[in-house]
Amino acid sequence: MSEQQRKKLESETMALQKLQKEYSTLVASRQKLDSQLQENTLVSNEFKLLDDGARVYKMIGPVLVPQDKAEASANVEKRLEYITEELGRIEKRITQQAKEQEEKSVSIFKLQMDIQGISKA
Repeated sequence: MSEQQRKKLESETMALQKLQKEYSTLVASRQKLDSQLQENTLVSNEFKLLDDGARVYKMIGPVLVPQDKAEASANVEKRLEYITEELGRIEKRITQQAKEQEEKSVSIFKLQMDIQGISKA
């Protein structure tokens, strides 16, 4: 194996490891957003069950502060929209990362095959 091939294989492997690390970070972000989406969906459903005159409180630090139900409901709906948009964006990035990982893996495999082919000849 030539020095140039070894360096190329090493750099390709490091690039693949970097892609895998980014991928795992994206998956963790998606899981976090999924849990936030479920939580906010539950809150939204609970707001729908409340009467219009019901008292709603918002926790700010250690204090519960009264808040208008309509305002609180609107905030939750905006949060749901934002989370849904972020999930879509992250899903696209995860798909892109998976494709890049696959391409990099194939590239590394071909490079390894070339190196073995040369060393066998």
